[in-house]
Amino acid sequence: MSNSLRKRNQIDLVVMDVCTEDGSSGLVSAEKIKKLHPNIKIVIMTSMPEYSFISRSKKAGCESFWYKEMGDMEFLDVLDRTVNGESVYPDKSPSVQIGEASSEELTDREFDIIRELVMGKSYQEIADDMNISVNTVKGHLKSIYAKTGYKKSLQVVVDAVGQRLVLPDF
Repeated sequence: MSNSLRKRNQIDLVVMDVCTEDGSSGLVSAEKIKKLHPNIKIVIMTSMPEYSFISRSKKAGCESFWYKEMGDMEFLDVLDRTVNGESVYPDKSPSVQIGEASSEELTDREFDIIRELVMGKSYQEIADDMNISVNTVKGHLKSIYAKTGYKKSLQVVVDAVGQRLVLPDF
């Protein structure tokens, strides 16, 4: 294949949803693409307010991130800026209600605890995974309960998954 033909067929930009049609994670696919083709620019998009998607996109090496439901950035503007070498990310995930609290009121560490609970882990397993004590796990849960108005971790888990704040499969 001639150099000019190869250059013409080169991929410069991939736009990928976090949640793909077959139930796979676009974030996992993006990371694989970046390892094989580091010069390809990737824009990840989603309508899910999952708290970890922005940081995970950055970790995977994606250039930009766009929330479909948020009107503060136009999609074509994000694509244009990304192609021109800019990295475009929202400042934060969309805010949703979880119990009596806005998701913005919960800390990243509290979301980490919730994610571990969603994955079915015991307090001891959470403590081991996060290198903290069981009492610290319980302290975070007490704070989560105070903010959300819930009294049990199952209520928090059901609401967090129902509001799409924590999606363990993606």
